[in-house]
Amino acid sequence: MELYPAVDVQGGRVARSAFSDPLAVARQFARDGARWVHFVDLDRALGTGDNRELARRFLAGGAAGLRVQVGGALGTEAAIAEMVAWGASRVVIGTVAATDEGVVARLLARYGADRLAVGIDAREGRVAARGSTTELDLAPLELARRVQSLGARTVIYTDAARDGTLTGPDLVGARAIAALGLDVIVSGGVAWLDDLRRAKHAGLAGAIVGRALHERRFTLAEALACVAA
Repeated sequence: MELYPAVDVQGGRVARSAFSDPLAVARQFARDGARWVHFVDLDRALGTGDNRELARRFLAGGAAGLRVQVGGALGTEAAIAEMVAWGASRVVIGTVAATDEGVVARLLARYGADRLAVGIDAREGRVAARGSTTELDLAPLELARRVQSLGARTVIYTDAARDGTLTGPDLVGARAIAALGLDVIVSGGVAWLDDLRRAKHAGLAGAIVGRALHERRFTLAEALACVAA
């Protein structure tokens, strides 16, 4: 199972962290042994602005050689093309995956399944738009089946109600999607090493960890050892 330490940026700073410099945080992740980092521009995701210049520098080598997975309301072909051009190893397709299959098909044809993941955010059993309380009339499992039929292989599954809450990830929902044959990276709520152990035991492809690392509930080295064991 792969570990994705998160750098969520808001106002040019790392959100929910005592460390303000996103580039410095990524470099420390690299020194601690990470292979990937998960980068999200929260301002863009929430519609309150963006950190485009910082994102460009982060992707253009500022992340110290780490492979960068980029998410955060990337719902247009132009936005995703920009992230790929700047050097993203993988870009997460946002809520548009639930509303426009044509966009997903074109992106997969252009970049291939290895460069893209589909973000599936859920709330109370329905697909939810990130940064909004709006729920779509679609179950996460049905959306997973749709994008799989288009050629997607990787899904990032988040229970939006747990994101940033340290209440544990929704492994039941993640495991149901993984049972389709998709690689599932679970996000939202990881609080303890036991959460990572359970995610690995569930056969998931990866886990994104943010707040728990920044609050020093465990170290990155401990988390990497946990998922490797």
